[in-house]
Amino acid sequence: MALTPPTPSDDAPVPASPSVAAPPRPAPGAPTLPGQADISREIAARHNAAERDRAAGVLAPDHPARDFAPYRSTTARHPRRPPVEIDHRVDPEAVELGGPAFGVTDVSDLDADLTRQHTGEPLGERITVTGRVLDRTGRPVRGQLVEIWQANAAGRYAHRRDRHPAPLDPHFTGVGRCLTDDAGRYAFTTIKPGAYPWRNHHNAWRPAHIHFSFFGSAFTQRLITQMYFPGDPLFPYDPILGSVTDPAARARLVAAYDHELNVPERSLGYRWDVVLDGPSATWIEEGR
Repeated sequence: MALTPPTPSDDAPVPASPSVAAPPRPAPGAPTLPGQADISREIAARHNAAERDRAAGVLAPDHPARDFAPYRSTTARHPRRPPVEIDHRVDPEAVELGGPAFGVTDVSDLDADLTRQHTGEPLGERITVTGRVLDRTGRPVRGQLVEIWQANAAGRYAHRRDRHPAPLDPHFTGVGRCLTDDAGRYAFTTIKPGAYPWRNHHNAWRPAHIHFSFFGSAFTQRLITQMYFPGDPLFPYDPILGSVTDPAARARLVAAYDHELNVPERSLGYRWDVVLDGPSATWIEEGR
């Protein structure tokens, strides 16, 4: 369960050479990064193994493996011990895990429109992203705090750890939030993010995506996932998306273009519904 503020992490761009003429040479003794072909073979092997398990009737997992080897950093950072249960009767501060509570006075309309948070218009393709947050029975989850964060149109996060040599946009921070309405519906106006390089392997690029956080009613209920855009050519090469080994679950992470959601002469529309639990749940990053 991630409790830190939304910031780019392992998948965010890292410092790159200022030279565009030639890539930097690795330092003497530095490990050689695997190539895309190596990563793709590893992803294919794990997808094939998952397919064999499904054919044999093995119960499918409900979230990506914590140690998905093609996603290199998972081997070093995933938990290896079971969670520690907190007894609120012994630890009175455990009640803190039940807050904070967010209401309509805490979240404004400006929070949900990432294109109006500065004095000028951000660069890039304006989009509307909307959908419903549902439980396993299809009932709406009302009053749910939904947060998003993303790179700008050039594929760069407005964060000090991101030194990818793509331009920052002074009129785009890339962070928004809203509360779901009585129908469980959320809506954001933003800029379509760009793809960016990362150092999981040689020539690694992340598909365009938006990070989503669903807060629940307590810190310990927070769920985090990523939404992707239809038809992205980088899908087959991405070990983070590839860590979702079930093709149907992987498809549920991809939004659908919806022409009826377009705002004429303003933005293109995408629909993405999220199911929080059950057999048709949207896969999340760190388990349930």
